[in-house]
Amino acid sequence: MIQNFADWLIYSLIGLGSETKLGSALNFFVYDSIKILLLLFLISAVMGIINAYFPIDRLRNFLNSHKLYGLQYLLASLFGAITPFCSCSSVPLFIGFVKGGIPLGVTFSFLITSPLVNEVAIAMFLGTFGAKTTLIYVLSGVLLGTIGGIVLGRFHLEKWLSPWVLQMQRDSMEESQQWQEEKVPFLKRLPSILSDSWGIVKGVLLYVIIGIAIGAAMHGYVPEGFFEAHLSGGHWWEVPLAVVLAVPMYANAAGILPVIEVFVQKGVALGTAIAFMMAVVGLSLPEATMLKKVMTWKLIGVFFGTVTLFIILSGWLFNVLF
Repeated sequence: MIQNFADWLIYSLIGLGSETKLGSALNFFVYDSIKILLLLFLISAVMGIINAYFPIDRLRNFLNSHKLYGLQYLLASLFGAITPFCSCSSVPLFIGFVKGGIPLGVTFSFLITSPLVNEVAIAMFLGTFGAKTTLIYVLSGVLLGTIGGIVLGRFHLEKWLSPWVLQMQRDSMEESQQWQEEKVPFLKRLPSILSDSWGIVKGVLLYVIIGIAIGAAMHGYVPEGFFEAHLSGGHWWEVPLAVVLAVPMYANAAGILPVIEVFVQKGVALGTAIAFMMAVVGLSLPEATMLKKVMTWKLIGVFFGTVTLFIILSGWLFNVLF
């Protein structure tokens, strides 16, 4: 429905052609803006209901006080793998986890894996590159999220969350405790939950619009053949270069896979192409813009730097194996 509306607005009402750069960019912008804002509101509302009724403080205390030997990171990474979100769509759920006080390393495991691996991408990957490559890709995506979450969790980065989200955490815990003590019924809690969800949407609205606008511009105006021309020489430095070139881009795994197939057909090494894909879906500049409302620039830098290193290592590994 959202895509049909975007098509009608840009191609029919405004009259821009789908083959034009401006038309493609504006269609992308309208579709993703509506989709992500709706997701942000709905997921925030669901997380608000969960925080109100589920003893999230017990889960938080359990994760902080028990040695699970990395299992919590693996489970968060697997949960990310079964959620069909792109990087920007994963941010609302990430905000909900942070708001509930889930350990930051565990939430990072989800945030890393969620855009990289999903059932649509797996099916397309299987049909394009075969079972062996697909299996290695899925395992590397889950391991990247698990190990990345463990590494980031060791740094104790909670102090670099933004004041906005830290205040939201405190308000959420106080409100949840008050409701439990007073046994407030659901219908009386619901207006407050929806109001809080709308407050989250308003809080990140500017960052969402800026982030998607950047992604839309890159989507519509990158010259055809630009990436193949710079990534098909077979040099070791092409994997890091692919990651750097991919960061300004924005797409989900299913959307970028046909492009990756063209890359490989035109001589780009498989590991280089997959590193490009991972960086597009997991390290997009629009995602960083949205995360700015939740994290300080220091935390965004540490997160992006860690994930970038792991993606480069994965790309080199694929090039060695294939």
